[in-house]
Amino acid sequence: MARKNGEEVGEYTRLLHNRLSESKSPYVRGHMHNPVAWQIWNPESLALAKKHNRLLFVSIGYAACHWCHVMERESFMSPEVANILNTSFVPIKIDREERPDIDAIYMNYVQATTGSGGWPLNVFLTPDLQPVFGGTYWPGPNSSSAMAGDTINFVDILSKIRTMWQTQEEKCRNSATEITKQLKEFAEEGVHSHHMGEKGEAEGLEIELLEEAYQHFQKQYDAVNGGLGLSPKFPTPVKLACLLRLGQWPEAVKDIVGEDECTNAVAMAVNTLRKMARGGIRDQIGYGFARYSVTNDWSLPHFEKMLYDQAQLLDVYLDAFLMTQDPEMLGALYDIATYLTTPPMAAPHGGFYSAEDADSYPSHTDTEKREGAYYVWTLRELQTILGERNAEVCAKFYGVTADGNVAPENDPHDEFISQNVLKLASTPGALAKELGMAEAEVVKILKKGRRKLRECRERERPRPPLDDKIVVSWNGLAIGALARTSAALEKIDPRKAGECLAAAEKAVAFIKKELFDESSGKLWRIYREGRGDTSGFADDYAFLIRGLIELYEATFNEDYLHFADTLQKYQITHFLAPTGAFYTTPHPSSSSSSDLLLRLKSGMDNAEPSANNISAMNLHRLSSLLEDESYAQLAKATVQAFEAEVEQWPFTFPGMLGSVVLERLGVKGVVITGGAQDAREKRLLQKLRRELRPGQTVVRLRGEGGWLTGRNKLLAEMKVGGEMKVMVCEKGSCREGKEYLEDI
Repeated sequence: MARKNGEEVGEYTRLLHNRLSESKSPYVRGHMHNPVAWQIWNPESLALAKKHNRLLFVSIGYAACHWCHVMERESFMSPEVANILNTSFVPIKIDREERPDIDAIYMNYVQATTGSGGWPLNVFLTPDLQPVFGGTYWPGPNSSSAMAGDTINFVDILSKIRTMWQTQEEKCRNSATEITKQLKEFAEEGVHSHHMGEKGEAEGLEIELLEEAYQHFQKQYDAVNGGLGLSPKFPTPVKLACLLRLGQWPEAVKDIVGEDECTNAVAMAVNTLRKMARGGIRDQIGYGFARYSVTNDWSLPHFEKMLYDQAQLLDVYLDAFLMTQDPEMLGALYDIATYLTTPPMAAPHGGFYSAEDADSYPSHTDTEKREGAYYVWTLRELQTILGERNAEVCAKFYGVTADGNVAPENDPHDEFISQNVLKLASTPGALAKELGMAEAEVVKILKKGRRKLRECRERERPRPPLDDKIVVSWNGLAIGALARTSAALEKIDPRKAGECLAAAEKAVAFIKKELFDESSGKLWRIYREGRGDTSGFADDYAFLIRGLIELYEATFNEDYLHFADTLQKYQITHFLAPTGAFYTTPHPSSSSSSDLLLRLKSGMDNAEPSANNISAMNLHRLSSLLEDESYAQLAKATVQAFEAEVEQWPFTFPGMLGSVVLERLGVKGVVITGGAQDAREKRLLQKLRRELRPGQTVVRLRGEGGWLTGRNKLLAEMKVGGEMKVMVCEKGSCREGKEYLEDI
């Protein structure tokens, strides 16, 4: 028997070899030299598990993930680990950004069974894809924590799971089946739980939920450092946007939530954004923001930079600037816009790459990467680069000390000894008084110092690895944010506005050419060295539609609105659930997602907004722009699908609360008519774009017989020539909006 089992194992291991060179994903390809015989998630690999009755070991991560790299070094490069995986499991490596559908299913499982989640996400599955056991980072056989006995070793986990499958397979399968049943029930929870009125119709959600969400955020708020909750502290841009817009909804919202509460909500968001802008989470001499902070005061980041964070933060810093006219908000906005529109994030052919890694080589001669190596400095380095006098000024400004500014408790691996993460620790005015200098001289030294440090960094240090995938959903977020920024900056900085608009339009042109099938209306999710094989998910459609709507309102080019309408129709046809809202994945017959355990729908916002949150807002706005009541009804049904959950936990649906307001109060459509643009129209548009009005859409009609007038019956009846007029359209009728022409 032992010989037979040995022969079977030998035959099985001969079938396996590392296949990750077949992938285009930078993250997946980064593991192609591991001794682990990694497979790709495809029908062949799944069939292999069934044929040989092996558990699948599925490891999911992404290129900029620090702990993913740690686990690779400690475990997946280990011959001991590789031997167990290669002989007893089917090991599969997945890029979560390529397959967020798989990641979401098993992340739900791990969070439900362990109480937490994160990446790398590691799960053991039966050949029928049902989960048996899972977790996140586990120390490898040679890691310091495992050797010290602080936590369970990955080798021990592998050995125990292998033995359990070999000796208690039936028990294992029964447990996995029961867990899968619970996951499916959880996935459908709330879909049939609408609160019904006497006539059997859903009563709908009330604006009072915004007050409940505000009260929750107010309790979470860190009044000293800004932000919601304690470390690790994430920017949570969806929540910040919710707080900011409490101050901009119509008076009916303020009457319910409270005038003081709305004012305080804005103050909480602005203070958070200010603290972030001054903290180490912001690249103080370069551009962009890191993913999150390890500390409460935003001083020590996890250094990876993600496209979806930059896009969302650009949006909220723009909102904050429009509301406050605060130069500090404008400065952060400029930095993010620059980061998005220049290399390495801006792809030369159009579109935006996904992320920059946290880890990099300290110098061109080093052979071992370190977290944050590209971004940290010693005092001696500042003195060498800037000279003693200027280094003193810059060190005080950026909080640089000889001993370093990272506390030992935040540096368990001693990577930051004597190193400093730059943060704004003072102001030019305060430094001028402290050092007995003119403030203008201090400002001059700081500007020169920032430039010299950036030039030295770019020259002497290898840049962190770039994840050069183009992901449609994240590009959609960036397109929308840049379009809004372009429109808002048109008067104060036409050059910067033009750069933002050009980058957004170039990205749309690239996606339309490379990742869109015009004959069917279908999107593909990923581009890297050619189009990927993964069909678009609901967030790809939702986020790109949102970007196209913003781009239309920035340019009034009907092609963008037409493209948005085409994508919206496809999303409805292929993603809409019978009970309302959109599945994450398209119907299995039209996609690459036929290999899934279940289809999910989610309305909760996380690091990214939920696809259903954005879809509901898109449908409301398209309903106004196109005068299409069916879109408004779908928006209502999308929110109602999560009604029970939103009522119970409104603070986990901050984005969807905006749709609750629009459902109750409606969307105001502003239509500008007239001949060629004149000075009054230009002033009107500048006024509209300087204001944050989340419940308003803007259309510019110029000429007759275009696509938009054919799609919108109200617009078809309007005269487009002659003197400029403003019409306000709501609930199927229009009136003249003379109030919009006051003071212009």
